[in-house]
Amino acid sequence: MPVFFTLKPVNKPVPTTLSGERLLSLDFMRGLIMVLLVMESTGLFEHLFEAVKGSFLEGVFIQFFHHPWNGLRFWDLIQPGFMFMAGTAMALSLHRQEEQGVPWKLSFTKMAKRCGWLFFWGVLDYAVRPGGLSFELWDVLTQLSFTMMVAFLIFRLSVTSQIAISFGLLALTEILYRFTHVPGFDQPFVDQHNFGNYIDLLLMNKINNGGWVAINCIPTAAHTIWGALAGKLLLSSRSNTEKIKLLLLAGVLALIVGYGMDLSITPIIKRIATSSFTLASGGWCLLGLALCYWWIDVKDHRKNLQFFTVVGMNSIFIYLFIEIVGSRWFTEYVSFIANGILSMISTPTTLMHILSSLVVFALEWRLCYFLFQKKIFFKL
Repeated sequence: MPVFFTLKPVNKPVPTTLSGERLLSLDFMRGLIMVLLVMESTGLFEHLFEAVKGSFLEGVFIQFFHHPWNGLRFWDLIQPGFMFMAGTAMALSLHRQEEQGVPWKLSFTKMAKRCGWLFFWGVLDYAVRPGGLSFELWDVLTQLSFTMMVAFLIFRLSVTSQIAISFGLLALTEILYRFTHVPGFDQPFVDQHNFGNYIDLLLMNKINNGGWVAINCIPTAAHTIWGALAGKLLLSSRSNTEKIKLLLLAGVLALIVGYGMDLSITPIIKRIATSSFTLASGGWCLLGLALCYWWIDVKDHRKNLQFFTVVGMNSIFIYLFIEIVGSRWFTEYVSFIANGILSMISTPTTLMHILSSLVVFALEWRLCYFLFQKKIFFKL
């Protein structure tokens, strides 16, 4: 009988380098992404932004919100980072399986089940709405179910072939948006009038008011492919210096091409994952991995990482918790209690909201830490 998750009452298998040591840079990056997502779910960034409006810090905290359309902010890198890290972790996992003699057919079965549950939870996350049940394909887990399978199926091909396929997906995206000419949806980079919106009408009979489209999974599969290639590189026999140089070179080239396309032919738009956005965000992911790998695994700066890693090691659990339990009950309930207590001591409204968000975050982090202490890890 299939299960929604697996409980591991033992030490969770973790990414390893060829020397057998744990790849903490990956744990840290995954944990950082999840910590930021948990903070965002509490409303903390909104409250902080309100607190600094009109000051020089407004330009800093606006980076924690998606760009409304053409442009790139820090928060637009979270989903690419999530998918990139998934590819890197997949590469390390498949490497372990190969060392253990696991046949490809069994690895495929495991990946198919994983992608199936990712799709299920992604749909379920958006399914329950105040107006009733809904079928939507915009959740990151739904997108990841596609990108992971694509990256897995081509994983054993040569590096050149995988890079070619990733760029082929970007070329396909350009073709679909520019040359399909569907009446009413023939403006490739205009919100509510592009090919992605048209496909959403066919798949879900609705268009996302925020401009997100389901076929983002096509170009962003490149993120997972590039993450898997980065994982292969880190597992290779190359020296650490060579690995970091190659990551930096690939990242800089992707940034140059991505931002160059934004200035010339294809605007950077996260909400429809244009090819220029995919390249630019992928470039930042590669640079981020290079920096973290150098600082944490090469230079051995490993102190104070647990704050992030305990969240990253239960990433699926905490994501579903904040999306389903947190957004529908926990965050509001705890905030009511915290606001009530703080109001008794005449706490200013803005500060009260910030502190309440921090209380919610602390409890959710503590939940992850509790699971970590008990050696309980949820995975699909």
